Amino acid sequence: MATNGYVPQNGLLNGSNGTTQINGVARSKPRMLTVEEALPLTPVTSIIPFNSDIVPFPAVGLRSSVSLFSTPAERDEGRRALDSLNHEAVDPQTTSRRLQQSLNDLKELLKPESLTIFKFKTSPRVSTKSDSNTQNKVSLTPFAQRVLDETSIEFKYPSPARSTPATQNKVFHKEISAPIKSPTRSKPTPYSTQQPISNTNAYDYNSKISVQAPQERSKSQSSTLSRPPPTQTSSGIAVVIPTLPNNFPREEYASAKVGKTSIQSAPRPPNSPSQQIRPHDPPKPSSTFSIPLPSQSTTQFHLKPEIPRQLAPSTTSAEPPSGSDPSLSVIIPDLPPTFRAEDYEVVPNSPDTPQNLSRKRKRSEIDDYEDDIGMGVDQRERGDLAARNLREYLQDIFDAEDQLQPDTTIMNNIIISTSDGYSLTSMSQTKVESLLQKIISVGRYQQAPLSDLLRLQKISEGALKDAEVVDVKVDDAMGESEIEEWLQRVAIAEVGLKAARTSLRLMSGGREDKQLYSEDVIQAALNAFKNVMDNCIVPIVEMRSSGTSNVTFKALLAQKKVVINLLTQCRRVLSLLASLVANVELSETVINTLEFTASRLIFVENAPIERDSILGVAKFDTLRVVAMDALAQIFLCNPAQRQGIFDEILTSLEKLPVTRQSARQFKLAEGGSIQLVSALIMRLIQTSANKPDDSKDKRRKHALDALNGDDEGDESQSNNHKNPTDVYTIKSESRAEQQSVTAIQELRDCVSPLLDTARQNATYVVGFIVNRAMKSTKSGDAPYRNLLDLFVEDFITCLDTPDWPAAELLLRLFLFKMVVLAEGDKTPAPAKNMALDLLGTMGAAISELNSRIRRSLTSMENGDALAQYLTRLAHSSLEKRASSADVVSWLCGPFRVSVEHLDERCSSDPQLHSAIGFLMAEWASQVFTTYEVINDNEDNRQQIEREYGRLAYRLRMMVTDRRWLSREYSFNSVNPPQARLAYAVTLLHSQFCTSFGRVLAILLGSMTSEQATVRSKSLRSVNQVLDTDPTILDREPAVKHLILRCSNDTSVQVRDSALSLVGKCISLRPALEEELTPGILQRVNDSGVGVRKRAMKLSKDIYLRNTKRDIRSSIADALLHRVVDLDEGVQELARQTIEEVWMSPFYQSSTSDSNSAQYKLAMADHVALMVKTIQRGSGVSTVLDKVLQNMLSNDAKFSAANFKVCKALVATMFETIIDNSVGEGNDTPSARDALELLKIFAKSNAKLFEPEQVQLLQPYINNVGGGDDLAIFWSVVVIFRHVLPHLSKIHNSFLATVRKQLLPTAARMGRAILDDVVACLWIISEVLGDFQHLTKLVISSLLGIQQIKNFDLNDPSRSELVKKVGRLLMISGTLGKHCDFDPQQVSFKEKFPSWKDTSVSKLMTDVFAPFASPNQPLEVRKSALDAIGMVCQSWPKNFASASIYISFQEVFREKNSVLEAIILRSFKDFLLLEEKRSEAGAETLPGSAHDPTAKLGVMGGGQGDGIAIGIAQRFLPDIIRLALVSQDDQALLATEVVASIARQGLVHPKECGPTLIALETSQNAKIAEIAFREHKALHEKHETILEKEYMRAVLLAYEYQRDVVENTHGATLDPYTSKLHSMIDVLKISKVKNRKKFFETLCSRIDFEPAKIDINEFPQHLEFSQFIIENMAFFEYASVDELMCAINSMEKVVAATGTGIAHSIETEIFQVRLDQPVQVDEKGQPQPTSQPKVDPIRLRLLTASSMMLSSLWEARTYLRRLYGLSTAKKEIKGKSATKDLNRAPVKVPFVNGDKFWELNGATMSALNSEEQMMSQCRAFVELLSIDQDFKLTAEGDEEAERGRLSTPSDDEENEEAGPPNSGRGRKRKAAGTPGGRKKRARSSSVQRGRVRPKGSWKRGSAEKSDDELAA
Repeated sequence: MATNGYVPQNGLLNGSNGTTQINGVARSKPRMLTVEEALPLTPVTSIIPFNSDIVPFPAVGLRSSVSLFSTPAERDEGRRALDSLNHEAVDPQTTSRRLQQSLNDLKELLKPESLTIFKFKTSPRVSTKSDSNTQNKVSLTPFAQRVLDETSIEFKYPSPARSTPATQNKVFHKEISAPIKSPTRSKPTPYSTQQPISNTNAYDYNSKISVQAPQERSKSQSSTLSRPPPTQTSSGIAVVIPTLPNNFPREEYASAKVGKTSIQSAPRPPNSPSQQIRPHDPPKPSSTFSIPLPSQSTTQFHLKPEIPRQLAPSTTSAEPPSGSDPSLSVIIPDLPPTFRAEDYEVVPNSPDTPQNLSRKRKRSEIDDYEDDIGMGVDQRERGDLAARNLREYLQDIFDAEDQLQPDTTIMNNIIISTSDGYSLTSMSQTKVESLLQKIISVGRYQQAPLSDLLRLQKISEGALKDAEVVDVKVDDAMGESEIEEWLQRVAIAEVGLKAARTSLRLMSGGREDKQLYSEDVIQAALNAFKNVMDNCIVPIVEMRSSGTSNVTFKALLAQKKVVINLLTQCRRVLSLLASLVANVELSETVINTLEFTASRLIFVENAPIERDSILGVAKFDTLRVVAMDALAQIFLCNPAQRQGIFDEILTSLEKLPVTRQSARQFKLAEGGSIQLVSALIMRLIQTSANKPDDSKDKRRKHALDALNGDDEGDESQSNNHKNPTDVYTIKSESRAEQQSVTAIQELRDCVSPLLDTARQNATYVVGFIVNRAMKSTKSGDAPYRNLLDLFVEDFITCLDTPDWPAAELLLRLFLFKMVVLAEGDKTPAPAKNMALDLLGTMGAAISELNSRIRRSLTSMENGDALAQYLTRLAHSSLEKRASSADVVSWLCGPFRVSVEHLDERCSSDPQLHSAIGFLMAEWASQVFTTYEVINDNEDNRQQIEREYGRLAYRLRMMVTDRRWLSREYSFNSVNPPQARLAYAVTLLHSQFCTSFGRVLAILLGSMTSEQATVRSKSLRSVNQVLDTDPTILDREPAVKHLILRCSNDTSVQVRDSALSLVGKCISLRPALEEELTPGILQRVNDSGVGVRKRAMKLSKDIYLRNTKRDIRSSIADALLHRVVDLDEGVQELARQTIEEVWMSPFYQSSTSDSNSAQYKLAMADHVALMVKTIQRGSGVSTVLDKVLQNMLSNDAKFSAANFKVCKALVATMFETIIDNSVGEGNDTPSARDALELLKIFAKSNAKLFEPEQVQLLQPYINNVGGGDDLAIFWSVVVIFRHVLPHLSKIHNSFLATVRKQLLPTAARMGRAILDDVVACLWIISEVLGDFQHLTKLVISSLLGIQQIKNFDLNDPSRSELVKKVGRLLMISGTLGKHCDFDPQQVSFKEKFPSWKDTSVSKLMTDVFAPFASPNQPLEVRKSALDAIGMVCQSWPKNFASASIYISFQEVFREKNSVLEAIILRSFKDFLLLEEKRSEAGAETLPGSAHDPTAKLGVMGGGQGDGIAIGIAQRFLPDIIRLALVSQDDQALLATEVVASIARQGLVHPKECGPTLIALETSQNAKIAEIAFREHKALHEKHETILEKEYMRAVLLAYEYQRDVVENTHGATLDPYTSKLHSMIDVLKISKVKNRKKFFETLCSRIDFEPAKIDINEFPQHLEFSQFIIENMAFFEYASVDELMCAINSMEKVVAATGTGIAHSIETEIFQVRLDQPVQVDEKGQPQPTSQPKVDPIRLRLLTASSMMLSSLWEARTYLRRLYGLSTAKKEIKGKSATKDLNRAPVKVPFVNGDKFWELNGATMSALNSEEQMMSQCRAFVELLSIDQDFKLTAEGDEEAERGRLSTPSDDEENEEAGPPNSGRGRKRKAAGTPGGRKKRARSSSVQRGRVRPKGSWKRGSAEKSDDELAA
């Protein structure tokens, strides 16, 4: 061995004497002879050996190199080594590498093929009973016993009386029962036993399974399943198959496959006694077993935890052969004569629980010895090589060291000088550390001389000390020279870190030499690591490419390789330190320092992207992972440090980044990434459930005691160091079967403390995070709310990953915490929203888990046996049919599969040890939990309990010994999909997943909460769950109804969320579309803009999916109405949506296959749909006209494509409707509806029509009747009116025919139709150039009117003349409106000789004017004014005619509403035409469509330029009066005129502005809408001018509410909404300072001068104040700044005016004076000494004043409560104050306006009686005297201002003097109260208010004050 490395130290004698110590008990037994003692007794004594190596001594090591001990010292040394092995072998859970290596070497030595086989002859023996009693027992040492137990060497001791060979019964075990535990080794068999002996299984012998078929099979056909033995034995197991009856129908029963030879296929009849055959319960030789066929029923098998196959004893057992040849047979009896094959159903074979996946290891297989034997030689060679290389390199190092001379410079490549001596170079450190690692890995480190290792450690100390103190600090201001110097110091630090690695590596090899474990060296290594990390690595990691460190960043980036190398050294040092934590007892200082350093590394802020990091994001994260391992090791090995570790982690959470990109940088093994701290928390929780390895502590203690020379206490220590299993009574599986209750209880005692610890730690973590998150918001400074989401999402990511089983526990606790918050009645709304948010996320995760499992089942159904079994179990679990016993099953249950998968990967990922321990603990928890619920009525209850007992024993052994499972059992390899599915099945049975029903119930219940934010959040959470599990809609019908209920909620936010959820429901379940569509269409008209847009988008999706015409038409109708929405965005979206659903689908078809039948059918269907939409009425026609015009305009994006589609639609209407007017069915549109639609298209663009199509309409104007005929006639006329201008003169005959047919109808048509008829006639006349017919018609009408001029039409007998003149006025007025007769004036002068003017329109108005005089009948005046208005529309200069405007003024003076409406309509029509003309230059009239040839313009050619201004100036007051006098149609008409005047800017903005603001408060929605639109436009143009009129507008709005609406309240109910909310919405366009000024002005209008109060005017001022106060209470404030301004203004008014009023009340009402003491009751209320005599008028005046101020104070208090503005807040200054003031105020949940409304109503009713007035006065005095929130801002007291947020207005001096006549107030204090507040010096004699002394302020909040006042 001199050339093979170090001399082996463990090749010792296997026993020295006959006295052995097992478990510390000495036993005196016959001693086995040693080799030297036995040699004289053997034939070898005749040979004198020349070398003792001839008979090798059995020792560990190579056989060729082992010699006998030459000296007693060597023998003693060997014995000591053997004693050490014996001590290690005592503990069956030991993991000593030396012990295992020794066993492996002995196995190779005892390899059967390399041993000589000796055959000894013995004489036959008749009996064996007496021998068993006389044989002496031999006890072996623990190590020898391990060698015997774990070595498979068969030896035979044949019996001469037997000729049957011995056979191992291996097949029998596989057939009878799946993996069965091999028994422990029994006592040695006596020499006289005539049986073959094998030390793998003492009872597996003489067995054979044979199948015998009497009279059917020959002996040669019987199946022999056992392994062929070298010899035969006479014993065996026989399966006897009886003969079948003669009448047995084979063809009918063939598929049942009863005749299989496998014992497993034979069903056992129910209720039959059974006996289980186990290897450790050997059958009696004479026993015979039979398997009877079923006679009545077929046994059905279910999934159960490993119930071994059972065999029923035969009722007629056959006698075994006589003598020593016993037989074990299985006999199948004959079928009974009554057997009928048809009574038995043929059930297809279904795979049962796989029986061959888990196998009990044979002793020869433990630790894979059979595989290791082939590799043993190679391992030794590698070990020898590693040892030799290390020895040689250490020799080189020591030689270099020995050559050093004092005071000489070191010049070699091994040794370098240090500040304190010398050390190894960097390369040498790397090489020696690598050699050390290699020798440790091959298990030869124990053989290295301790002196060499200590010397190496000593050499490394110099570099290590330098690394502790070297300055490697990185500074932002470092230049190039500093960088160069820094690099030199980094090289010193690098060498020191490598030296630390070498020193730590020496300690991590598992040696028990105390000298190696120097505390100073460990501390120095840690200090060096900490120095480099704190001063170099961490600053570099936190450095960014921008900012002040830009230059240094670039310089260090150039040295990236050096820095990364330094980082690598740090990571390796930290890894070694972590390994030392697990193996060495470190000092508390080292542990604490290492814990702090590792914790800090976890929370160092790394760059989110690579370009901002010098080291690289991934590089530094590898160091974080090692730090996490170190923390986990400290956590495991130091339970006392656990709380501190958790505290350090949790308190550092706020340092974490909250953006998902930068936060999640820990890569998972199966893909994805999470936060590193999430992984750390899970790992620590998992570690909590692992049982600490006590054997390591015992070995360390024993080694230290041995090194200290304490050898005398071996025996006592052996007693103390008992096996951990000795504390349990169940020590075998057989005993566990018999005492299952005890086995379960011992498992509970073992596992429960571990799980309790894990749950406590997890509860602490969850509670900390949740409590912090409840106190922060997502947008706040504290990150805990965002971190909570990140943690939950991380744990959900890891939920179905077997590597992180703690994720389920943490999620479970989070879920329980959120359930408590969500169900709590007093939970604040933000916390409840947070709970609902997370419950939705976790509920969605549970649903997603179910969905993933279902998807994975389809891919695994055709897999192997394990995959199929797991698939079936997963199906059962999803359907809630799987029993808990299936989950905990040992054979291949999901827990077992998961543990085996993790155990298989442990070698590559050590962190999985914690996952395995946690998973085993959860498995054990499930076992003793499900054991308690075993049904007592189950037939096989005892068998189940026995199986649970075995399982409990196995789990306890697994928990206490981590290697027990791999050592005792083997399992087929599990692939990742199978492991993932198995673990997912365990999750389905976890508390987290089974809580899904409760989570869903909470989410659904929250949809009916009183808080709008909670309802909205619950809807979003339900949306999350539906994303992953749509079947909820099928299982929970209430979901749909609750969502629909929320879609009609009062909150816009809730409606929007509900609408989103409705869309989700429809997408998931299209069958619900028809039912949910009406609710969506209802939201299209919602008051919220966002809700309307969402509803429109959903409607569009439904339209495109649904083909039902009713649904499509209703959607189109709803969308069309949004084209005229107030919001421009909604308008554009509506137009775009209509275009997409009505035009876009036909774009491609209209250009390619327009003649195909499919296209024509689609167009016909679309036409029918459009017609159906028109039939719905409600103004669709008008809107559709505008939509089509917009689509076909030149500005439209797809105008050309839209034109083609519309043209095709028009053609389709002519083809399918006009040509088939009768109709072929109910779905075919009628001619009336079709022509109505054609009319709309004609108005949109006349070019859509072809001349031939128009000619087809000519028959519809013949023979006009009533009803549908008249409607058809009108539609055709309108079409002609718009289309005929485009016909060329080649169609003159057609035009002439049309004119001929239309002229007679003029006399009998109504005004509306006549307007279109005349317009059409004029167009035809223009095209034909023939005006003769119309000229004659108008002249005759005018002459007829003139003839009636002189008649007294008031005479009742002339009623016919009244009708006639009315008809003539209408005809002539219409002709004057549409026709230009000036070119025909010659004809008019012939008929009217007295007419000298050149304007025919002037002639007409002169003729009409007399009939408009007041002396004419009303009907005549109506017709005359209407005719005048029609003529003036086209000839505006006539409005300026004196006769005309005087007539109009006369009507307005009369205030005749009917006539006023006619004039207003004339103004409206004219002004609208003027708007069009001004917008487009010369806009066309309605009759001219869009063709330039049809332009008529305003037939005065610019005559209306000044007319509109004149009308506005002359008639605006009357128009405004009409708008503000009512809310009917006439008011709407007047509003439209005012709006038109405002739009055109005809008057100053202040003339229309207040009116529009007042009209915004109208209850008529149309009036309010028009007023708001024009007010907004006016404000945007003239903000500066208009803001000066806002107070006049508020007064006008109050008067409008008082006189017209008859309600002076300032708000509407359900919900509470300010009546001036539209004005505030417009004001939000302005700057904040303008709104603040407006609020201050409002409060100033409430204020009053007490000395100048007029009792007659004060009630009106009181109502006006109430109007303002209630408006201010319910305004939607845009910022905190303006809200505080409004509140402060209220407080100032109450403080300034209220003091004087309170003083007057006390002196005049309660007559409290300074010269008499104030008597107060126990409540502090003033009590007069005698009943005063009060002036009723003065009492009423003061009461009204106090009512106003009290109401204002209530509004102020309500606003503070509503927005959570506590008066106790300190003043905030600086940038943060500005930020807070500019943010939007957030309303506090649960606070509504009910209380304020009730209190305000009670206050305003105080004038009803004298008692109420006195009570109001008393309450007001108390308010100013006691209320702690009352602040005297009038006196300028800064202390009073400190309690509220400051606003810019607060800086202004705004002190007001008290009322001059109210007297100066005085302070008074309640009875028993000590002195009041200290007085401050005042600079003036301003009256001071009255305040309550500090001592009497008993209430702590404004809310409490309000409650007590209300009481």
